Amino acid sequence: MEPITLTTERLLLRPLGPQDAEEVYAACQDPGIQRWTVVPSPYVRADAELFTGKLSPQGWADDTMYNFAVVSREDGGPLVGALGINRRTLTGTFEVGFWTAEEYRGRGFMTEAVLEAARWSFTDLAADRLEWRAEAGNVPSRAVALRAGFRMEGGQRSALLNKGTRRDTWIGALIPADLGLTGTHPYLPAPDVSGTS
Repeated sequence: MEPITLTTERLLLRPLGPQDAEEVYAACQDPGIQRWTVVPSPYVRADAELFTGKLSPQGWADDTMYNFAVVSREDGGPLVGALGINRRTLTGTFEVGFWTAEEYRGRGFMTEAVLEAARWSFTDLAADRLEWRAEAGNVPSRAVALRAGFRMEGGQRSALLNKGTRRDTWIGALIPADLGLTGTHPYLPAPDVSGTS
């Protein structure tokens, strides 16, 4: 797929590239990013160069992974964070992942970015389901997902391999109808059999 740029009121989501290596390297020195995401720890410049210069452009080229630099429009363009949409093996299912640079947390930037990326996924990628998962205990990531409208679906045991250790995850999903959009396939929800409708 040809890389594209998405725009929100406060942000640009543009394809990550080699020009972002230094800011990605600096942001990923944050112990929180290293703890809660699958980035290497310690995170060295070569990791940032590989991510921005090879893996991200290759994901766009082979239509499997769409990594965006999330940059602020109001502060002259510094890197707020990174967001990726990854194609899953199930048809029409994608997964979103993200991190926010420490100095930009708590301002709603990533929720804004996730919502824009979700709309793009549903309209341009023909996604019928966008999944969010994070290691159980990653409360800030869960808060972003909830604010973006993801419905929490539970947990998965041993579903994430992070730095050599298998960990439990939380999982949530967003579907086109959650954003007032139409999916590419009809959706028939299961009937409520709990008697608590």
